Amino acid sequence: MNLQQLEYIIAVDTYRHFARAAEACQVTQPTLSMMIHKLEENLDIKIFDRSRQPVVPTEVGEKLIAQARIIVQEANRLQEMVDESKNRISGELKVGILPTIAPYLLPLFLQSFQQKYPTIRLKLAEHMTAPLIEKLQRGELDAGILVLPEQNAHLFEYPLYQEPFVVYTPRTFDKEFLLAEDIDVQDLLLLEEGHCLRSQILRFCELRKKHDNPVEYTSGSLETLRFLADKHLGITILPALSMEHLTQEQLRNIKYFAQPQPTRQISLVTHRDFVKRRMINLLAEEIQAHLPESLEKEPGTNIPFYG
Repeated sequence: MNLQQLEYIIAVDTYRHFARAAEACQVTQPTLSMMIHKLEENLDIKIFDRSRQPVVPTEVGEKLIAQARIIVQEANRLQEMVDESKNRISGELKVGILPTIAPYLLPLFLQSFQQKYPTIRLKLAEHMTAPLIEKLQRGELDAGILVLPEQNAHLFEYPLYQEPFVVYTPRTFDKEFLLAEDIDVQDLLLLEEGHCLRSQILRFCELRKKHDNPVEYTSGSLETLRFLADKHLGITILPALSMEHLTQEQLRNIKYFAQPQPTRQISLVTHRDFVKRRMINLLAEEIQAHLPESLEKEPGTNIPFYG
């Protein structure tokens, strides 16, 4: 048994496909399959049920893979400790981010991060909440920038900032600050199912959208909803950071909620057994350093090292 074999079974468990696992490990499929077969022979067990598609671990295989993840993570942690002792920061950091955060947050810090840490290869990908959390739990991502819907025993949440919601519409109201009941549900333009921002807005407004409006439109894009609101086709609710990209004319369409304002907590989330602690801390610090003063930043800069 060696670390390479453990990495191979972890990859197959992650991708549930031998060819994709081999590609991720940068080896040929016959090589990966042979190494896993040798491990199974040495242990006298079957780690994977190959008769099923997608391939799944056997009952004993699941236990073995869980332990293999711990062993590989601890081995990687040794290298991280050496790198830190030499003040050496390099490597790949795979980060998932919600589509309702990415277009507003990434332009604020990404260029600066790349200039400061050219030896860190930052791989970013947009995912909605459920698949993002699943990828974190399966080790396909090092970190996620998201709104964690609930506590998760397998994930560590590092809060970055609190972001208020604002109303976007050219319509006028007879008051300066709005309440949830001031918004007509029939006029509300929402993101499609699967976006956590949709669920947050519905919870805040304490409503479920009715379907007796002659035109009902949902979108995967906040920008599309904003364009429709510009044309007086409805009202939408935006995260405050999106205001950084609005023109002066568009800013006149912003209406604020009365206190206490509805907000969402944006966090950097990792698996509790994550390894790249130093790189993730640097990412968190760079994000907070470039946030607008109007946003409430969460205190603290260091992610604890679970061991």
